[in-house]
Amino acid sequence: MENVNGRKLVEAGDLCERRNGRGVDLNRNWSVDWGKKEKDYDPYEENPGSAPFSEPETQIMRKICASFEPHVWVNVHSGMEALFMPYDHKNTTPEGLPSQRMRLMLEKLNRFQLNDRCLVGSGGGSVGYLAHGTATDYMYDIARVPMSFTFEIYGDSTASSRDCFKMFNPTDITTFNRVLNDWSAAFFTLFSLGGVQMKELHPNATGSGFEKWVSIDDYLNGYLMERKSRYGKKMEVLELGMQEIRTYFRLFLLSSVLLMFMFCSRISKSGRQIVSAMSL
Repeated sequence: MENVNGRKLVEAGDLCERRNGRGVDLNRNWSVDWGKKEKDYDPYEENPGSAPFSEPETQIMRKICASFEPHVWVNVHSGMEALFMPYDHKNTTPEGLPSQRMRLMLEKLNRFQLNDRCLVGSGGGSVGYLAHGTATDYMYDIARVPMSFTFEIYGDSTASSRDCFKMFNPTDITTFNRVLNDWSAAFFTLFSLGGVQMKELHPNATGSGFEKWVSIDDYLNGYLMERKSRYGKKMEVLELGMQEIRTYFRLFLLSSVLLMFMFCSRISKSGRQIVSAMSL
């Protein structure tokens, strides 16, 4: 969890808090177009800090990215249902084939896992306002993460702006299960198809790690077969639980991704009109 001190404020009862313990919006503290203020700038909610990466939380995430060199970045929010790609600081998407592939990926997720409920497009071109200094724009433009996304996984448009818990969280078990199941499927589809798209975009790449991508099923099958050959019949019981192990492993991966990439952030200007995503 990146925003530990902000999380403490929320758990203490300030359910509308989105900043860290120093009052900085961490999703405005990155270096791409940092500090630019729109006419409707709210210094309380959108405080970008004293400088890019002035906050320890964003410094840590930048170091992790530099050392890990991810192929996929997902910044998880709630406040609406949307699948966003760069850019947040302008109402356009990047040009070229990689951007087209990102858009195609999001459209597939929306159609097959999310029942076409989500807005798809750039954050700046879809929400109705521009956001400067965001993590996703940094990951795409500076860190060169080829597939950089922001997922808005839930929002209740009927909730009062003062009821942040209801606005950003499902409050009944049916909706909770639907959100969990649909977005779990979306994440695992992204994991499965992401490697394929990277190989198609960079068929001759060397040293990039693309050749090491394997599916979760292939990994588990290889692991279990290796264990069985080493220990013989004593390990045959693993075959009976293979499906259960896959399920728990998937849930573990999903929870790890969400914990690593979730910001205590939200779409704060929910009263504004949401416009259609711009086409490429």
